Amino acid sequence: MPSNRSLPPGQIIPELTYPNVSAASLWLCRAFGFSERLRIADHRIQLRYGSGSIVLLNGAATNGSATYSNHGVMVRVENADEHFARAQQAGARIINSPTTYPYGERQYSAEDLAGHRWTFTQTVADVHPSEWGGVFVEEGGTVE
Repeated sequence: MPSNRSLPPGQIIPELTYPNVSAASLWLCRAFGFSERLRIADHRIQLRYGSGSIVLLNGAATNGSATYSNHGVMVRVENADEHFARAQQAGARIINSPTTYPYGERQYSAEDLAGHRWTFTQTVADVHPSEWGGVFVEEGGTVE
């Protein structure tokens, strides 16, 4: 796949709308550990986290409310508990505290300053999906 320095890395790049992209970028960097990659005028900012990217777009909620809870973004982190403490200290609204799940992930969820839902996940074990009721279709599993 060709590369382009104007586009952030990653094959899937979520775009999230905020009423003030500069304030959102500052908050996401402080609370969740993102770093700015590129600013485009005052309406778009690209952020990075490890090998992933997101794009912040300037705009208002399209559903007429201040909440964006009908979607979310999942981010892999090294240590969910440390990340949780950082987000909590920065004022993120915690939806779920860190919990270890049978599928081998330790996760917590929080809302950012615009109401976007974020789930941060730390892999703690390699568990085959069949052990917790999942069907791994890529390995020849079938869905009925």
